[in-house]
Amino acid sequence: MKKILAVETKLHLRDSWSMLFIIALPLLLLIVIGNIPDLGKPNADLGGERFVDTQLPATMLLLALTTVALTVLPAVLATYRHQGVLRRMSTTPVSPASMLSVQLIINLGMAVIAAVVLILGARLVHGSPIPSHWAFVPVFVLGTAALMSIGLLIAALAPNAKSAPLIGNVIMFPMLFLAGMWIPRETMPPVLRTISDYSVGGPIVQAMRDTWAGDAPSLGSIAVIVVGLAAFSALAVRLFRWQ
Repeated sequence: MKKILAVETKLHLRDSWSMLFIIALPLLLLIVIGNIPDLGKPNADLGGERFVDTQLPATMLLLALTTVALTVLPAVLATYRHQGVLRRMSTTPVSPASMLSVQLIINLGMAVIAAVVLILGARLVHGSPIPSHWAFVPVFVLGTAALMSIGLLIAALAPNAKSAPLIGNVIMFPMLFLAGMWIPRETMPPVLRTISDYSVGGPIVQAMRDTWAGDAPSLGSIAVIVVGLAAFSALAVRLFRWQ
C-alpha cells in the first residue's frame, strides 16, 4: 500500500490543474473578494463581525473541499474503473479497496494543505482570526468525510469517467450557494435558510464559522453532517462498482 500511495501521490502532484483549482483559486478569491472595502467593516447582519473574519474564509475552504471531494476524487475513481485498473488489481495481492483507501488519504492530504493555506492567507491578508476552538479540527475532518462520501457516491453512479466531474459540478454549485457562498446564511429568506440548515454544505460552513470564532458548533449542525456522512457512505458502499 505504501508503494501505491507513493505512486498515486506523484501522479496527483503532476496534475497541476487540480492543485491550482483546489488551493490557488480559493486563495485568489479570498484575497480579491476580501479587498472589497465594505467587507472589511463590521456587519450587523453577521452579528457585528466582519465578512472577512469567518464568513469568507469558511466558504472559500468549503470551495476547496468540494473541489477535492466532488470533482477530483470521483473523476480519478471513475477513470480507473473505466480503464479496468480496479478490475486488474482484483487479480493481484493488492485489493481494489487499497486503491480506494489511498485515494481517500491523498485527497484528505490535499484538503488539509488547502485549509492551512487559506487559514494563514486570511490571517496575513485580512487579519482574520485563526480558528480558536478545539472542535474546528473534528468539524473539518467530519465535514471533509461527509463531502467525500458524496464524491464516492458520484463515482459509483457515474456512467463513465468524463461524466463524474460534470455530476460533481452540478452538485457542487448549489451546495456552495446554500452554504452562503454568494448570500450569507444570516440574510437568506426563511425558506432558503431552512433548506440550507438541512443541506450538508450549510451545516459544515456554520460549524466551521462557529469554531473559527471560538464558539462550540451547534448540535444541529453536527447532527446533519453525521446523518449525511452515514447516509451517503452507505449508498456509496452499496452501489460502488469495481468494474
